[in-house]
Amino acid sequence: MAGRIMGEKTRSRGRPVAGLAVFAALVAVMLVGGGPAGAESGWGHYGGDAGGQRYVSAGQITPENVDDLEIAWRYSTGDMKARPEAIKQSAFEGTPILAEGSLIFCTPFNEVVALDPGTGEEKWRFDPQIETDYEPANQFVCRGVTYWKDEAAAEGAACAARIFMGTNDARLIALDARSGLPCKGFGAGGEVRIAPGMALAYPGEFQITSPPIVARGVLITGSSIGDNNRADAPKGTVRAFDARSGAPLWDFDPVARGVAEQEGSWDTRAARTGHANVWAPMSVDEKRGLVFLPTSSPSPDFFGGERPGDNRYANSVVALEAESGKVRWHFQTVHHDVWDYDLPAQPSLVTLQRPEGPRDAVVQVAKTGLVFVLDRETGEPIFGVEERPVPQGAVAGERLSPTQPFPLAPPPLVPTTITPDEAWGLTPLDRWACSREIAKYRSEGLFTPPSEEGTLLFPFTGGGANWGGMAFDPESQLMYVNTNRALHMVKLIRREDFAAAKAAEPDKEISPQTGTAWGMKRDLVFSPLSLPCNAPPFGVLHAVDLSDGSIAWEATLGTVEDLAPVPIPLKLGTPSFGGPLVMKSGLLFIGAAMDNYLRAFNAKTGEELWKGRLPAGGQATPMSYEWEGRQYVVIAAGGHSRSTTTLGDSVIGFALPEESPQ
Repeated sequence: MAGRIMGEKTRSRGRPVAGLAVFAALVAVMLVGGGPAGAESGWGHYGGDAGGQRYVSAGQITPENVDDLEIAWRYSTGDMKARPEAIKQSAFEGTPILAEGSLIFCTPFNEVVALDPGTGEEKWRFDPQIETDYEPANQFVCRGVTYWKDEAAAEGAACAARIFMGTNDARLIALDARSGLPCKGFGAGGEVRIAPGMALAYPGEFQITSPPIVARGVLITGSSIGDNNRADAPKGTVRAFDARSGAPLWDFDPVARGVAEQEGSWDTRAARTGHANVWAPMSVDEKRGLVFLPTSSPSPDFFGGERPGDNRYANSVVALEAESGKVRWHFQTVHHDVWDYDLPAQPSLVTLQRPEGPRDAVVQVAKTGLVFVLDRETGEPIFGVEERPVPQGAVAGERLSPTQPFPLAPPPLVPTTITPDEAWGLTPLDRWACSREIAKYRSEGLFTPPSEEGTLLFPFTGGGANWGGMAFDPESQLMYVNTNRALHMVKLIRREDFAAAKAAEPDKEISPQTGTAWGMKRDLVFSPLSLPCNAPPFGVLHAVDLSDGSIAWEATLGTVEDLAPVPIPLKLGTPSFGGPLVMKSGLLFIGAAMDNYLRAFNAKTGEELWKGRLPAGGQATPMSYEWEGRQYVVIAAGGHSRSTTTLGDSVIGFALPEESPQ
């Protein structure tokens, strides 16, 4: 029994790349707008508010009564019956929003559904009829939709309130928020098609998987692009359109093409690289008129000799002026990335209570397990960042950065070094085999460069943190984030040896990186019992005090209950994909782990207080709202096709029992 699970931008065509592996004995699981001080009790944006705080002030559900939660309603999209084959290539990662009296979400196949918030009954449904007879680079995924109200429109007019969605086949669609009908005045009949700018190498190489954002009437979208097939890949252009008409307004390409004066950040060879795209959700500070982008690495991931320099705007938090696309500031978290350590999560906009007074900030979690806390106006690190020397000695043609940025606080959330003596195994034989395996490869800590003999990446390319991002309680100043821990081995393969290597291991992830002198192989590091060679826990939930950058508490997240054929007494934790939400009442809710549960934790202590059984894997971020005097917690329970979680097509609403009439 095996599967694969991963975050986006971690795979190449046809080969799942890893995310964290979790298992039990004999089970291998291969992974492949400015933020207000406190959001309202509704959930009007993908991340709760436009800044992605994932915080709700509704207080009906508390640590004292959470154990009474029960399923209030359950909705099925019908995809298990309607798309039995396509669902095997999908992940139900959607988070609903509450807008215009409806709970609105998208399925992995870009159907938009509006439900009654109190009963879960379907109100309307829109199907863009995407093709499903192919394998997309990053699965069939739709994380959410975007609500926008046109203040210039007459009250009650068609499309005065709109729902926007990006699709797996690269369309932007505008719907009337009350009826679900296309907004005919937007683009061509309610949609704008996004041209990738070059012929695709295969169907599904270019997608839109995260919700677009709207700021000052400007609709902005990123994209998701398949990895490691070629250096000359589609551009990671961020595109902006008029939210009313769909007319194009501006483009922002994170790669500075042919601009020699970029202070060594690029040279003219940058024209032969692509990506640096924004596949994760973005954030908006409406007051400042800024949109915050989490950019990814340039193509290909593991060799950068054809893109010398730090590669400015890649692997960066970039603040753009929403109306013009002009860069206000940027902060790069990885220089010249050759580890696939792109920014995978929405930048969260929070207000910190500092000794000098309130300070608006941007908090960016990363695959490296590092957390960057930046001033929202300038991008200056609030706790300080220093450039530290990192391992050198790259393959021929590579030009590494001699240093990388490390925050002075918070501390790294995951281990970043491992030695043969630290190998882990369920048995002495396992430990011995893992120790030998670790000793075979380069392993000099974070940012050890890929090599011909093979290099260990710790954390692996699925994180650290991934697309679920973080939640923030503005009262306690605590941020919450879930991380994964696993080892990847990455080996570079000379071009003349690539065909033979691929033929020898056809089932492994071996990708060409065409246009460079090196192909690549990526694999998880397992013991003979198919257990990870690094020590558990393999999934952790963290609380970080952003008043001083210290760790408040950590808790193991997840069990192997739904993975192991026999009970395992060890508390190993599991990989987790999806994020947390935090409540003013002192509760933290999260699904995400590779078991079929939604959990509630004490937000102050990390104690697990409750878990609700789901009909399928909850690899999604939950949301909460209050409706007609009753508070609900809602999560998509559809599983993840590259994991061993149960597949399904449900959206589940939990609530406290209704009071019996007197």
